[in-house]
Amino acid sequence: MNAPVTEFRRTALTAQIERVVASTPAIDMHTHLYDPTLGGLLLWGIDDMLVYHYLVAEAFRWLDVPAEKFWLMTKLEQAELIWKRLFLDHSPISEACRGVLTTLHRLGLEVKQRDLPAVREWFKQWPVDTYITRCMELANVEAIFMTNSPFDSAERPVWQKGFLRDDRFIAALRVDPLLVDWPNAATRLAGWNYQVGEGLSANTLDEVRRFLADWTRLIEARYLMVSLPPDFAWPANSDAAQLIEGAILPHCREFGLPFALMLGVRRAVNPRLHLAGDALGPSDLSALANLCAAFPENKFLVTVLSRENQHELCVLARKFPNLHVFGCWWFTNVPYLVDEITRLRLELLGTAFTVQHSDARVLDQIIYKWDHTRKVVAHALVDKYADLAATGWEPTAAEIERDVRNLFGGAFTQFCGPAKSAF
Repeated sequence: MNAPVTEFRRTALTAQIERVVASTPAIDMHTHLYDPTLGGLLLWGIDDMLVYHYLVAEAFRWLDVPAEKFWLMTKLEQAELIWKRLFLDHSPISEACRGVLTTLHRLGLEVKQRDLPAVREWFKQWPVDTYITRCMELANVEAIFMTNSPFDSAERPVWQKGFLRDDRFIAALRVDPLLVDWPNAATRLAGWNYQVGEGLSANTLDEVRRFLADWTRLIEARYLMVSLPPDFAWPANSDAAQLIEGAILPHCREFGLPFALMLGVRRAVNPRLHLAGDALGPSDLSALANLCAAFPENKFLVTVLSRENQHELCVLARKFPNLHVFGCWWFTNVPYLVDEITRLRLELLGTAFTVQHSDARVLDQIIYKWDHTRKVVAHALVDKYADLAATGWEPTAAEIERDVRNLFGGAFTQFCGPAKSAF
């Protein structure tokens, strides 16, 4: 019978795992960041961090300013108000507030002075390209997957004109307007010379596929993605269900691309808060099980927003090899839940999942989101490897490095595989 892991062995194991987790580069497989050539779409700096919708929603717990008046303020005025309410009037202990401070600290700024004007001046010294490199170095991120929508009027013309790509930023094709607002999407497609009708005829589905092929090639998309509400169902007679079956999945098979489903968002629960007014709900994952079973040649990347869905999602991933679980999305990206969800996934899936994506909307956020994640993941792995060691199975340094690489993007890369020659 093997003896329990001694305190000395556990201390050595902890140091080893923390070193490997800290030094392993991550692939950030889902963000809302942009290639710098897309200009103002790439958000960065202290004011963008402060007006991030996580902090806006939190600030309205304390603000006595009507929402309508808040949205008429300039970004600087909004940032100053949020700084006062969340950082000066109250201790910034929430994850969103702590994230701002972690980022500033890692960048070398002195946060205890609480001097917002000085912080603003510090950011003015940075050229954007140099600052991107610095943020990626501090986060130890080697690649950033964007969220790219042909329906975005600011983004679309830049892609159509063409530009010299920054190869650190990888495109993912967002298709939400097609699936959640087909009537308006159809009108826009028709205006772009795609021969679509109001109904989802065979010809219309073919034209949707032509649209998807055009944009997949144009932006060199590595997967397609959509955020769907809790009541999404498949099979169903809905526009979304028919478009997924008749256009999205055939396109993904043709191009060898995964389809990412982000399930459980309830949009505009409080529309007065704009983007900060969204919420969540538990999804019916029978729709996901049905899709995985009906289309074994398609690959599905999936994350769920509700804590209640996490266990079922892991069980489904054990049953369907064409399902890859990734990240702790949005409201689940807090250390308490990242720890719980990561341990659940390790115990059910081993290392065959992607432990995190930043979901960053502001470049600087990759620093804190990966910093906080690495600490949580390291603690979970220490316990798991100590459990192995207690059985007599001593993990080698090479094995630990392999496993961490898988969790931080290796399993995702292997699951996706190469795109087909349809490019």
